[in-house]
Amino acid sequence: MNSLTAAIEKIIVRDLGKLETEIQSYPNEHALWVVERQIANSAGNLCLHLCGNLRFYIGHTLGDIAYERNREAEFSLKNVPREELLEQIQSARMAVAQTLPQLTEAMLDSRFPIGVFKEPMSTRFFLVHLAGHLSYHLGQINYHRRLLA
Repeated sequence: MNSLTAAIEKIIVRDLGKLETEIQSYPNEHALWVVERQIANSAGNLCLHLCGNLRFYIGHTLGDIAYERNREAEFSLKNVPREELLEQIQSARMAVAQTLPQLTEAMLDSRFPIGVFKEPMSTRFFLVHLAGHLSYHLGQINYHRRLLA
């Protein structure tokens, strides 16, 4: 496995562990779905979004793991039980761990198989983006949880 891919896998798996800890640290399931002031997304919705994002772009698109994404539902569903959120995190972790070690240098250097942004990008570039995206929303969840405490 390429050293960059190994590093990205390590970061994503680490941050999914942190996401799991954050979700478990909310005092109750209701708090996972609270939106206050100018906070547009609850921790529960951000968790669904992160898991859907990784399962679709890494697991499904790169790893050919069956998954049908409903991005709209990631933001519209409410009151999903904490246990189900934790299962989604585990499924995302498995998709990442199964897929990333299989990627070759040629695959990393090739164009990401589907259009995501306005300009084409390499798979390598998009994997770095996905790690940053996870970190960004993980920070939002951490801040949200602490604001409610």
